[in-house]
Amino acid sequence: MYKAETRGISVTVEPRFVEEESSPGESRYFFAYTVEIVNNGNEKVQLRSRHWRIIDGHGSCQEVRGAGVVGKQPFLGPGESFSYTSGCPLTTPDGLMAGSYTMTVIGGDSFEAEIPAFSLDSPHVRRSVH
Repeated sequence: MYKAETRGISVTVEPRFVEEESSPGESRYFFAYTVEIVNNGNEKVQLRSRHWRIIDGHGSCQEVRGAGVVGKQPFLGPGESFSYTSGCPLTTPDGLMAGSYTMTVIGGDSFEAEIPAFSLDSPHVRRSVH
């Protein structure tokens, strides 16, 4: 698991390779990741948008921006949490994801809550030791 905390907002990510959705012979590798967002602060917040950087095994970077997550813009009061699972297809057997959520404090400002960088690894990665 990978974890980051920004202004009391804890983001934990657990990625996994999904063999049944992948086709290595066709350079298609599918990864799922489960995210848990916990409000450890003392103010109510709303997750407004997301920004992802997805880097494949060749170093190519794709940026994804959008409103909310999985079609939702959840509110989190102090001590509350929200979890969801999503996925990412790659053309390489490994990669990296990182990003941020734009959080709005109810009646206050907005800030970027860090999504920790996490690796996407499949059993199809060829590793060599020098």
